[in-house]
Amino acid sequence: MKYYFLTGEPSGDLHASNCIKEIMRLDNNADFAFTGGDLMEELTGKKAAIHIKQMAFMGFIRVLQNIFTIKQNFKIVKKDILNYKPDLLVLVDYPGFNLRMAKWAHENNIKVDFYVSPTVWAWKEGRVEIIKKYVNKLFVILPFEEAFYKEKHDHQVYFVGHPLIDAIEQKKPTLKTKVDFIKENGLNEKPIIAILPGSRAQEIEYMLGIMMEVTKNFSDHQFVVGGSTNLPASFYDSLKKYNIKVVFNQTYELMSYAEAGIIKSGTSTLESALFKLPEVVCYKSGALSIKIAKMLVDVKYISLPNLIMDKPVVKELIQNDLSVKGISDELKKLLHDIPYREKMINDYIELEKQLGGPGASKRLAVELVKDATTNN
Repeated sequence: MKYYFLTGEPSGDLHASNCIKEIMRLDNNADFAFTGGDLMEELTGKKAAIHIKQMAFMGFIRVLQNIFTIKQNFKIVKKDILNYKPDLLVLVDYPGFNLRMAKWAHENNIKVDFYVSPTVWAWKEGRVEIIKKYVNKLFVILPFEEAFYKEKHDHQVYFVGHPLIDAIEQKKPTLKTKVDFIKENGLNEKPIIAILPGSRAQEIEYMLGIMMEVTKNFSDHQFVVGGSTNLPASFYDSLKKYNIKVVFNQTYELMSYAEAGIIKSGTSTLESALFKLPEVVCYKSGALSIKIAKMLVDVKYISLPNLIMDKPVVKELIQNDLSVKGISDELKKLLHDIPYREKMINDYIELEKQLGGPGASKRLAVELVKDATTNN
């Protein structure tokens, strides 16, 4: 069968590639086309119709600034899908783009499944109606989402578990040892504090400077930045004056061997939790984007650990609260307040149980293969 995967962000590249791997085991005749990243390209041996480097735009203002590129991306993807004639179109996260694609695909008699629900429980709840009308099946990865759709909108969705559990377990046996990680990256023997500032240029521009100033307060630790391959290495040149090391494609090693983390809100907050890394969560964006978001968003927390557990598992420092003092104070607690640290790790253990255990990618793949081979 022919599967077209459409994603536009690094996390989508990860989740889609793991699902594709499972489909390959179930469907010997599977063929794939996609928009995506390096992981999907390496797995399939094919080039993405559009690479995620040309698709990831964050915030209202940046979307407006890149509106021409986004419109061109729509044209390219629509043409590619029509030429490919997939048995199933699988939309992975990336809701601003993918919900429009769902409508278009439905109008062109292309079966659509959606993986990773838009955050309709936080804002723009009206998007549920788009999903109900144009999507064949929605597969969700957060435990509370199934109940949200059923109880509030009388709509059946399918909780398959969170794919990060699989991704991490598959990766663990291949991780470098701590000795090799330190040696190969020119690190010293001081305890490590991880800094994960995000994968988009604008995220790093807003937050990395503040994060760097924190390093001056912890001379007995070494700070290591997890760099994004979606950005040129030269983007991190400003860190040289702080004598900070940047590592690429070694995020899981960094999470494994760090004592604490300064983490940008997003998928990395959940990854850190699954690695049992005590963390402080940070987020800062343009003033106008934040003002608009506050008008539209109805949610108590922004980090995945807190959202899933529905309580403040980790400290969130957002916008004006994101300061050198705020991060430093929380880091001191994470490093030195043993009961505080242990409580966070215990919450992480409970969180992992709620995520459904291993096998999410396989459970999803089974359903996608069924849908691709069923005419309805």
